[in-house]
Amino acid sequence: MHDQEERILLGHGSGGRLSHDLIENIMVAAFANPALAELHDGARLGIGGTKLAFATDSYVVKPRFFPGGDIGKLAVCGTVNDLAMCGAAPLYLSAGFILEEGLPVDELRRIVASMSTMAQTAGVAIVTGDTKVVEKGAVDGIYINTAGIGALLPQADITAKRVKPDQVVIVSGYLGDHAIAVMGERHGLTLPQQIISDCAPLNKLIQTLLAAVPAVSMLRDPTRGGLATTLNEIAADAGVGILLDESAIPVRPEVQAVCELLGFDPLYLANEGKVVVFVEREYSKKVLTIMRQYPVSNAARIIGTVTAKPAGQVALRTTIGGLRLLDMLTGEQLPRIC
Repeated sequence: MHDQEERILLGHGSGGRLSHDLIENIMVAAFANPALAELHDGARLGIGGTKLAFATDSYVVKPRFFPGGDIGKLAVCGTVNDLAMCGAAPLYLSAGFILEEGLPVDELRRIVASMSTMAQTAGVAIVTGDTKVVEKGAVDGIYINTAGIGALLPQADITAKRVKPDQVVIVSGYLGDHAIAVMGERHGLTLPQQIISDCAPLNKLIQTLLAAVPAVSMLRDPTRGGLATTLNEIAADAGVGILLDESAIPVRPEVQAVCELLGFDPLYLANEGKVVVFVEREYSKKVLTIMRQYPVSNAARIIGTVTAKPAGQVALRTTIGGLRLLDMLTGEQLPRIC
């Protein structure tokens, strides 16, 4: 009797453990090279005497338009932010479109206009691209791929290898806004007006921060899989533990209320305009001062510390004084969130 054939599940796109296993066992195994082995938000490359970052991402969010953004805004911000997390100044993007037969042209115009606005806001140029049209039903309206290149900042060395015990963990603002905004629009829920996607370019904030505080060791945007999954990846790569303080983690009361009603955990929800920063404690006040000068990060706060043990694990000190182990996301809370 033959074993049942293994197939791709929605959970393989969650950014959690299934995604991690898929990438490690199939993609990394097939394409093995030193740049890929870092498993950062993008690749850091040297070409002659020039140091660059290169990133790519695809966007299949459902619905295409949601409070605070749309698939076009998301596509530009997502790749700009991936480059920024590598310690690079984003410069140029490509844009690839897969369009479904029957997509309203006015919708495409709105999406492209949104991309143009975000590219101008981030200070990048969309310099090349591709468009394909497929039969009705082959895709859900429109899928977008963006790739980008940026110049690595000379003072930046952003890598999990620099994450050490006694460093602090800082998050730039409220968690879970994007996931709940998209979910509410998808299911026709009436949610408080305060719940809108946090989708935004972070590159100008990051460039200012790294110029002032080169000691920043690691940056990551907690997108699919949320904060908990992102920190698990960093803890594993760095060989350290991370201890979070639940009372310090920023979640809007409105988002928390929706999570409690529907059984979601905001620590595992996707964000599209947040950054997690690792830095020596002595620089934390300076980091917070800089971050709070920008609208995208004016709610920044310290949420935890790096510990020597247990290596590779993330724990949460709860508001009642207990400890809760935070593992990677398993399965899929909200598919097609970006």
